[in-house]
Amino acid sequence: MRTVVTGPCPVCSTDIDYIYQTEEIPYFSDILIISARCPSCGYRYVDTQTLKQTDPTQWTLAVESPEDLSIRVVRSMTGRIEIPELGVAIDPGTACEGFVSNVEGVLDRIDAVLEGAERWAEGDELVQAALIRERIAAVKAGAFPVTLFLEDPSGNSLIVSEKAQKCVYEPKPE
Repeated sequence: MRTVVTGPCPVCSTDIDYIYQTEEIPYFSDILIISARCPSCGYRYVDTQTLKQTDPTQWTLAVESPEDLSIRVVRSMTGRIEIPELGVAIDPGTACEGFVSNVEGVLDRIDAVLEGAERWAEGDELVQAALIRERIAAVKAGAFPVTLFLEDPSGNSLIVSEKAQKCVYEPKPE
């Protein structure tokens, strides 16, 4: 079901459409996707929420082949993604957006951030960004296995695959 509600942009007050759409994810639950984009100032908002009460979740997925790149990943605004072999951790923050994608899409998001960072990075930072981008290409080619961790204290994130392991949520020490 799709519902569109017009309201003010929280940044510039231009009237924008807030889209509320439900989607069914097999073996999980219905989710609500909320999105908005302001054509005037560029404000964007995206979030995903499950439509049932859930406990905190922690998922683990071994990405070992190009076929694993198509595995569905649902990350809410409170989800944290980590790929230790790449040295990457994506923590939620105030501007965090939820998304529904796949493993390849997650890697593409990381690669895009690194590509942008290479424009201003120097020395060791530039070398490190280039190395991680090379490893991302190797993961996509099936030549560099990695582990994708997804944890969410709200329980609204998941990895949709029989290969993924759902674990007891254990928050990282601060």
